[in-house]
Amino acid sequence: MEELSTDVCVIGAGSGGLSVASGAAQMGARVILIEGHKMGGDCLNYGCVPSKALLSAGKAAQSRRRGARLGVASVAPEVDFSAAMDHVAATIAAIEPHDSEERFTGLGVRVIRDWARFVSPDAVETGAHRIRARRFVIATGSSPLVPPIEGLDSVPYLTNETIFEQRECPRHLLIIGGGPIGLEMAQAHRRLGAEVTVIEAAKAMGREDPDAAALVLKTLRDEGVQIVENAAVERVRGRAGAIEVEVKGGTVFPGTELLVAVGRKPNIGRLNLPAAGIEHSARGITVDARLRTTNRRAHAIGDVAGQGQFTHLAGYHAGVVIRSVLFGLPAKARADHIPRVTYTDPELAQIGLTESEAQETHGTALEVIRLGFDANDRALAEGHDTGLLKLMVVRGRPVGVTIAGPAAGEMLAPWAMALANRMKLSALAGTVLPYPTMSELSKRAAGAYFSPRLFDNPWVKRFVRGVQKVLP
Repeated sequence: MEELSTDVCVIGAGSGGLSVASGAAQMGARVILIEGHKMGGDCLNYGCVPSKALLSAGKAAQSRRRGARLGVASVAPEVDFSAAMDHVAATIAAIEPHDSEERFTGLGVRVIRDWARFVSPDAVETGAHRIRARRFVIATGSSPLVPPIEGLDSVPYLTNETIFEQRECPRHLLIIGGGPIGLEMAQAHRRLGAEVTVIEAAKAMGREDPDAAALVLKTLRDEGVQIVENAAVERVRGRAGAIEVEVKGGTVFPGTELLVAVGRKPNIGRLNLPAAGIEHSARGITVDARLRTTNRRAHAIGDVAGQGQFTHLAGYHAGVVIRSVLFGLPAKARADHIPRVTYTDPELAQIGLTESEAQETHGTALEVIRLGFDANDRALAEGHDTGLLKLMVVRGRPVGVTIAGPAAGEMLAPWAMALANRMKLSALAGTVLPYPTMSELSKRAAGAYFSPRLFDNPWVKRFVRGVQKVLP
């Protein structure tokens, strides 16, 4: 067994791990990166990238169906599902070189393609190596959670790790789970020709603002996606091409393929964490505000740290850890400025507190500003008048923003900057944006906070009248 020593040992070559490895190596640290599966992790191979590529194919098909409103004849698209999956594969292939072993070796990183397990607080082993490190960064991500449903072990099912291998469009896709993954895949497959039924034990999009969620769910239902809520799955049965899902109460939903999308679990099973003195729970590895584990040599970032399952969160965590590990700075991770987006059409984007969360936290100090997309000229010009923006404000500062509508994720960008830097609303209200753009809706929301303070204030009117009397 080869004995190695290094400054930083990164376990997991997903988004967070790659960011730490590249940053640390380029700033002069000795780095070993260990990955037992695919470089690029879940996001590149099974998550963000392929799902958005398939959603894009579905959007192209849907645009053919709904042109009549703009004076273009609506037609039924001819969908080549296999070609759509080729687009998914080509998108992954185009991004792969950036995450490749060759690129990181070129940056000076020692890449070991194997699984790692701790053997002591300061050492891990792979099949042929023992690595001692001054600091470890655990970035092993998460995997699809498969619930203990009766019969599931004997029925073929898909997860986000296998659904993109399909070459034929499902005739009737059953989806267990009404969260972001389930609904994104529901809409993409429906638009590409499948019948789709989503079965959710509680409320679909239950974490999100109910007004925004209702807008998204109505669109999916209008497109023909059957969404069944408050239906806990009790058992499944059948075979490939003929699957049945039975929910509590006895209702049975038949289909041809089954996708399980009920959540994710942290990838900690291979790590032998007790040997390193690292505590964990079902959510993930236990970390403090600096993302340190209970082993002073080890940090955990991204999905495995149990604080959220977003690629951009893993990247943010990587920056926090780099400041701590390389420079010894007391960097701490925040959570109040981390955005999330469900990439259905319309999208649902959220940063900071939802209205109900803000009401619970701030009470009577909270002001909520609500604007529809029909208040935006660009949205009207493009036929996108269905959508909403909610702005939660406390004493002149935004504490949360909800946007449901086309390109909502893109529209969230100025609010992400504002919350990250704790800016006042006046910064956005005073920004000049090009006309006509969708982003103007955000500026209008900021302006709506100040309008009553200026236009409905008798003291302002008296002051203006007084100034007018003395001006030459």
